[in-house]
Amino acid sequence: MHYDTIKNNHNLPHDPFKAIVAPRPIGWIGSCSQTGNYNLAPYSYFNAIADRPHYVMFSSVDIKDSVKNIEETGEFTVSIATEELFDHMNGSSVPAGPEVDEFKLAGLNPKIGNFVSAPFVSEAAAALECKHWKTVDLPNVDRDKGTGNYVIFGQVVGIYINDKFIKDGLFNASAARPLVRLGYMDYGVVGSENTFTKNRPKLGKDGKLEPVKEWDGIYR
Repeated sequence: MHYDTIKNNHNLPHDPFKAIVAPRPIGWIGSCSQTGNYNLAPYSYFNAIADRPHYVMFSSVDIKDSVKNIEETGEFTVSIATEELFDHMNGSSVPAGPEVDEFKLAGLNPKIGNFVSAPFVSEAAAALECKHWKTVDLPNVDRDKGTGNYVIFGQVVGIYINDKFIKDGLFNASAARPLVRLGYMDYGVVGSENTFTKNRPKLGKDGKLEPVKEWDGIYR
């Protein structure tokens, strides 16, 4: 099949877009309102976009509490949602008013960052502390109006890692078992059973790809 996404005439029971663009990391966004109310919400449109300096982004349909808090205070956190925290993460996704503390609602303990005043999930395997840079209202294809989808960019100014997930000087994601979002109501888990390590190839003198057996110690 091949279909026009503007008309969205796929004739399937559910839109397959998010199932195709998968898996996606879950951005578990922690923020605090100007009046001191904590907010925690998972966003499946999330990713790292730069590492020198470190930047992340997530997107939201409409201006929700997370976006409002971030724009008012200029700060937010991203906790890493893991397999053992699935029910807590899922519970924090419930639609609720700005007065509701999703940390309490989901049975989690907030911890204020060392570099920002926003809370993160203390039970998380790792968390990113971020300063808000910019919010972008995504345009429609004709560019003359917005779509109601907002992308929030933040610079990571601090990182927390639970020491039990550091092995041989590396963050052991397979041991942390982070959750990923698939399509529909489906999720996945990154673990040792579905991860592997392989060096990038190099270009040989004959112009062909050659395998690299020994790692040079540099991640690119």
